Amino acid sequence: MKRTAIAAATLLATISIPANAQDMTAPDYPETRRGDVVETIFGEKVADPYRWLEDDVRNNPDVADWVERQNAVTDAYLENLPARDWFASRIGELTDYERFSVPVARGDRYFYSRNSGLQNQSPLYVRDGLEGEPRLLIDPNEWADDGATALGGWVPSPDGTKLLYSVQDGGTDWRIVRVLDVATGEHIGGEIRWVKFSGLSWVGEEGFLYSRFPEPEEGEDFQALNTNQAVYYHALGTDQASDQLVYATPDFPERNHSAGTSDDGRWAIVTSSTGTDSRYEVHMIDLAARDTLGWQARPLVSGFENSWSMIESVGSRLFFVTNHEAPLYRILSIDMDNAAAGWTEVLAEKDQPIAGAGMVGGHLIVEYLEDASSSAYVYTLGGELVREIEFAGLGSAGGFGGSPDNAETFYAFSSFNRPSTIYRYDVTTGESTVFASPEVTFSPDDFVVEQRFYESRDGTRVPMFIVRRADVAARAEAVPTLLYGYGGFDVSLSPGFSASRLAWVEAGGAYVLANIRGGGEYGKAWHDGGRRANKQNVFDDFIAAGEFLMAEGVTPESGLAIQGGSNGGLLVGAVVNQRPDLFAAGNAAVGVMDMLRFDQWTAGRYWVDDYGHPDREDDWRILRAYSPYHNIQRGMDYPALLVTTADTDDRVVPGHSFKYTAALQEADLGERPQLIRIETRAGHGSGKPTDKAIAEAADILSFFGHWTGLEVEE
Repeated sequence: MKRTAIAAATLLATISIPANAQDMTAPDYPETRRGDVVETIFGEKVADPYRWLEDDVRNNPDVADWVERQNAVTDAYLENLPARDWFASRIGELTDYERFSVPVARGDRYFYSRNSGLQNQSPLYVRDGLEGEPRLLIDPNEWADDGATALGGWVPSPDGTKLLYSVQDGGTDWRIVRVLDVATGEHIGGEIRWVKFSGLSWVGEEGFLYSRFPEPEEGEDFQALNTNQAVYYHALGTDQASDQLVYATPDFPERNHSAGTSDDGRWAIVTSSTGTDSRYEVHMIDLAARDTLGWQARPLVSGFENSWSMIESVGSRLFFVTNHEAPLYRILSIDMDNAAAGWTEVLAEKDQPIAGAGMVGGHLIVEYLEDASSSAYVYTLGGELVREIEFAGLGSAGGFGGSPDNAETFYAFSSFNRPSTIYRYDVTTGESTVFASPEVTFSPDDFVVEQRFYESRDGTRVPMFIVRRADVAARAEAVPTLLYGYGGFDVSLSPGFSASRLAWVEAGGAYVLANIRGGGEYGKAWHDGGRRANKQNVFDDFIAAGEFLMAEGVTPESGLAIQGGSNGGLLVGAVVNQRPDLFAAGNAAVGVMDMLRFDQWTAGRYWVDDYGHPDREDDWRILRAYSPYHNIQRGMDYPALLVTTADTDDRVVPGHSFKYTAALQEADLGERPQLIRIETRAGHGSGKPTDKAIAEAADILSFFGHWTGLEVEE
């Protein structure tokens, strides 16, 4: 397939090192012991010399010592970056604004989180009535001296008198669940433990449904595979040991189960999956018949073939969003009193994928993605269009929860240059009014957000968003550019506000978000086009984005930095191996770097839906071909790389990043540094304290700035 002119010209080139970067070349790395592990897999010998770094840092003193020595070298290097203090200061200033979550109304109360600006965690507030005085209900900043214990999910009871919430400590995916009396602030009953990847749903006012795993063996909390998830019912005032088993599949330990309840309390919905794909089985429990039938789960959808997400119920009629015979999704309904009659189409598939749907005030509110930007429409329950909800340009909207019997709902809207504003929306009148709007230290009009489309290697048209200062865009000058991507698991990236990325743009750089294949921006086909045997398309799309930015004069050839987290960390590792000449710097954050063993730990077994099975030869050969850890090009000039991870990441265990970094440092990759930054008391990302997030962002951006030639005027 024909490449662009810039790609052909730079295919074998080496990125020049900016003159001011000569004194910041690779330091002396800590010595890393090489093991002698070599395995023969499908006839090929595969060395894994750093397998010992897979061990939990808490349980292996050698790993703990390695982490300490690596952090010492990295910290000393980062301290000398000239723009580090400027970025830390400016990111802090841009972060220091009021942030609200979308309110949840129950009874006559409104619940929402609010961060005054630089609080490490966002406290939860409640109002009695929409105009009531806000009252602090939970302040997670009081839970830990280091600010690393966070408020997880929370759900008010139907009448608003109680609050069900979870606690996340140190970034782990494990949650501790508690119940609070809203009036008194006192806890009701004890704690629920070993909860992970769980919904929380009230059953009346007397108890709730949750999902949990069996308690791990001692010392295996952060590494053992997660299997045998089950749904339980907890009655308030009882011990967890007496909780009732609601739904489990012991003969199929790989299946996951999550439960929800309808707004009217009539139905419990158990949704089961086998991995990360949106392919579900659905069982219904008639809560009105629980006294006679118990937790009898009635199968509604079988086969793990399609996505099914319940919107809400009206009496015996249930409404679902599904991609059954509709890759871009549609809305169907079924009458449980006459289920044999089958499904009825309420809203047909359109040209854009459905991103979400809610039922409010006897209407459906349906969110779509139109070229990766949000749009939303109001329909009758019969599927007739009422109106479009108008947003302020290209951006992301979310929320639209509520009750089928109440016309009030709330939503948030944000964009690259606009932090979230919270709106109250009246479905009857179509009027949006501001509930909470932040005051910021910049003018959104000083920045330009544009969307462009470029051609990937196989001719596929791919969108990207480009954010620059208005004066930079007007001059059309090539500036250091930060390119971000993800490309996996049906995850759609849309415009949203980031204080750190705006600081990069304020400093004169460009920020680019590429909507590469593997995501859900264009429905099932876009996802399928970037996974398993098609995973190389993801890397080709990202590489083509970099080539396009150079060809269009957005960035100079020595000015492109790349960033991605989790599956995006894999993306960075893979494209750096494939095109080390194209990038000046990179940040692979909490990445999946060993594609031959990812399924050995915690949630890794779920990812076979996107990556394939390492124990199957056809899949293994695909994984072997791009695995970042196994495909480092020894002796090549590599970009400057800063790998970031955390000691409590039990989603993508830090051993991935440890092994990858050790291999980089041993491979003689030129003058630019290959460093790792390992956060303590942090996990995969959620719950990270504000101060740690600012410090990490300042380190990354000053590292990028130095190696792309971004000159910050302090």
